[in-house]
Amino acid sequence: MLRSVKDLGEYAIRATDGDVGHVRDFFFDDHAWVIRYLVVDTGGWLASRKVLITPLSLGHANWADKVLPVAISKAQVRASPDIDTEKPVSRQHEMQYLGFYGYPYYWGGGGLWGMNDYPSLMLTGNGGYAAPESIPGRQQEIDAELARAQRHRDDDPHLRSARAVLTYHVHARDGDIGHVDGLLVDEQTWAIRYLVVNTSNWWLGHQVLVAPQWIRAVSWLEAAVSVDMTREAIRNAPPYVATQDLDRLREGATYAHYGRVGYWEDEERRGQPLETEID
Repeated sequence: MLRSVKDLGEYAIRATDGDVGHVRDFFFDDHAWVIRYLVVDTGGWLASRKVLITPLSLGHANWADKVLPVAISKAQVRASPDIDTEKPVSRQHEMQYLGFYGYPYYWGGGGLWGMNDYPSLMLTGNGGYAAPESIPGRQQEIDAELARAQRHRDDDPHLRSARAVLTYHVHARDGDIGHVDGLLVDEQTWAIRYLVVNTSNWWLGHQVLVAPQWIRAVSWLEAAVSVDMTREAIRNAPPYVATQDLDRLREGATYAHYGRVGYWEDEERRGQPLETEID
């Protein structure tokens, strides 16, 4: 199923021994368009300190009560490395964070998460991988990754704030069409499947879906997204209505309108399970 980033923005994070705080933002990978971290405000418990929670920690969500359980303790959260969520998160910070929890690195594979498309499959006991430091003979590889991270510490960041993208202007090949009004995320893979584009400045009350794969470029400095389609094509696209179930039929109609192949077809070829509807 797909979930709205706006709806997830107030979910509680529940550790194995109590509540940690509430989701305030998400950091997503601007190459793969996958959410890598939830930014959690701990409130008065840790003097409103903001911490990162990786989808690798998440258990089965309680959607009715708006609770996301995590397989870590409050003591672990308290002792986790300090990361300034108001500044770009470097690869070195990520390695410190993931190393603290004993999680594998998500980069370096052919899937969204290592060699897989599901974060849970990276963990020991789920057909994935053990933490990097626990695998015999991996120390040399770890040292090489640390050295690589040091060399690239000043490179452009690739983790972006989902909240910041909500309001980005959207440009078609032949002019402006509106602004980003939402993001729809796959609850299993944490991939961003769609940007919800509000075109009400041109066509009153009209929202449409744009997949990240259809983006030509993003100007992070100018807060603008350029998409590889015309204004007329977007104007005639199937409208997105948040109160209606976006099932596979509606998704297929959107992809067919633009003459694109659905992302689920790639997943089917890889033999991964498909979801049939969202709410």
